[in-house]
Amino acid sequence: MERPGEKLRQVRERLKLTYREVERASQQVAARRGTPEFAIALSRLADIENKNTVPTIYRIYSLSAIYRLDFQEVLRWYGIPLDLLAADALHIGIQATHAIQFTPDSMVAVPQFLENQGDLNRTTFLSHMVRNWGKLGLSFLNGADRRLHRYGFIGLEDWSMHPILHPGSLILIDTNRRKVDSAGWTSELDRPIYFFEHRDGYLCAWCALSGNRLILQPHPSSHQAPRIYEASELDILGQVSGVAMLLESRKRSPVRNGGSPKMADV
Repeated sequence: MERPGEKLRQVRERLKLTYREVERASQQVAARRGTPEFAIALSRLADIENKNTVPTIYRIYSLSAIYRLDFQEVLRWYGIPLDLLAADALHIGIQATHAIQFTPDSMVAVPQFLENQGDLNRTTFLSHMVRNWGKLGLSFLNGADRRLHRYGFIGLEDWSMHPILHPGSLILIDTNRRKVDSAGWTSELDRPIYFFEHRDGYLCAWCALSGNRLILQPHPSSHQAPRIYEASELDILGQVSGVAMLLESRKRSPVRNGGSPKMADV
């Protein structure tokens, strides 16, 4: 595996820059920024390239400016996973209520649902759509083990678990938790929500097991009746373990035209 210093040396050589030229350029950056921290002495540059000396963040900035490199990419060369910053933060417990001040740069790549490849109104399993990625501020979803988790999208017409899961929500599915729990929760917020695959699509709901039958139970506020399936008709893809959603994503009542909507036909 190439060391970061070797990568920087290769970039410098491609640009046909000498050590002295990089030193002078860094002094210009230091003068513009008003601090000598951005300057890189010739001997220090040699150590960075040949001895794998780790540069300061100021010198990484200067090298990125001189070499026309992405600052965050250079940090990744040195093992700084900026895409996991928010995920690591959320694993550190802070008791006080606080604001999260990560910038849009602190993002995780998540599967982008392509409108020309699917129906946004239908609840969908996104594991097969990972070739096209988009940027969303959902870094907390990146804290999960990707070997055991997949993504799902709650259809824009799927009100079955509203208000816990709003239409248009992106959910994280723990594929290692496929056994239906019959007890152990104290409120509807604690009750496990499962993601199912049916021959006609996907469903997301609470679940109860009765013999060889699975009873899919929507949220009472959805005004939808439970659905009963033979166990062989459904594949439990996993349990919902995370969600990203807008609280006012759609100002539209789940009850339309004076009737009770059906559980999303997916």
